[in-house]
Amino acid sequence: MNSRRKKRLALAVALIGGVAAIASLLLYALNSNLNLFYTPSEIVNGKTDTGVKPEIGQRIRVGGMVTVGSMVRDPDSLHVEFAVHDSLGGEIVVTYDDLLPDLFREGQGIVAQGVLGEDGKLAATEVLAKHDENYMPPEVAEAMGQKHEKLDYSQQKTAAPN
Repeated sequence: MNSRRKKRLALAVALIGGVAAIASLLLYALNSNLNLFYTPSEIVNGKTDTGVKPEIGQRIRVGGMVTVGSMVRDPDSLHVEFAVHDSLGGEIVVTYDDLLPDLFREGQGIVAQGVLGEDGKLAATEVLAKHDENYMPPEVAEAMGQKHEKLDYSQQKTAAPN
């Protein structure tokens, strides 16, 4: 093999190695910032299709309905603790140390994002509440077994003008 071919081979090997290194670093960075959606039942029992449970310290999103009568506020701080449940009977406690959304209340659908603690509680960094009486996040609606369909305004009957 002459020197020109050796240089080309070395360049090709270096290029392939560089692309592989960049791809592996990119996948590692994406994996560490991935927020997986779970329902309270899936946190307790594992996903229905794979049986996978979230790991302690993993960043996750949990969606469900706020259990009525479960909210406990600390009178000296913004700390609040409440339970979230779903239609399958699973329930998880969420702790949050910031202002709750204005529309947050017991008995409504929410999505909380945070880190799963060793005590089984979710230490939320963000809590999202529905924005009106008809809206529910698609993940929560699916988890709760509700079907939301798009309104078809063309099929609505309108009163004839007089």
